[in-house]
Amino acid sequence: GNARFLINRRRAPKIAEQGEMGEERWLKLELKLMADVALVGFPNAGKSSLTTLITNARPKTAPYPFTTLHPQIGIIDYVPEYERLIMADVPGLIAGASSGKGLGHRFLKHIERCKLLLIILDLAGTDTRDPRLDYKQLLKELELYSPALLDKPRLVVANKMDEDAAVINLVKFKKRYPKVEVVPISCLTETGIPKL
Repeated sequence: GNARFLINRRRAPKIAEQGEMGEERWLKLELKLMADVALVGFPNAGKSSLTTLITNARPKTAPYPFTTLHPQIGIIDYVPEYERLIMADVPGLIAGASSGKGLGHRFLKHIERCKLLLIILDLAGTDTRDPRLDYKQLLKELELYSPALLDKPRLVVANKMDEDAAVINLVKFKKRYPKVEVVPISCLTETGIPKL
């Protein structure tokens, strides 16, 4: 550090000047995942099952809420074109996530960096849920967290179409949201996965 004191006679200078007071700061740095696609939905909508089907990631899947506790990253390889998509399986959101309920802030921050949002809905209406209300609630939570999230391109994925109730609920959903693009799939039977 004292190279400027170096001269031919003194190759290893032992001279130093009095230092000045420096700055001290405590910083908290947050890492936001960077992915092309983010899976957004309520717990048990099938986000982790879809991630397992179409990527190399193997998140834990189980029939209880908050199986996924941390965002999972998976790579989708398109062999013919040698292209890749990075997909983030974001833990399930709940009502009030935008205000931090259910650790919502820890999950929602990762969605900010994604280019496309895949809204995963449980069309079978498990736990007496209404997919139309779920969709409305998810959009509300995204908007309350950051209105810019609603400007991102998004696609609705209607999961669990292998169940009879899902077919009826899909008709009701399309009636209420006629302009929303919906891709019906079933992670169980893998129906609709190639199209998605």
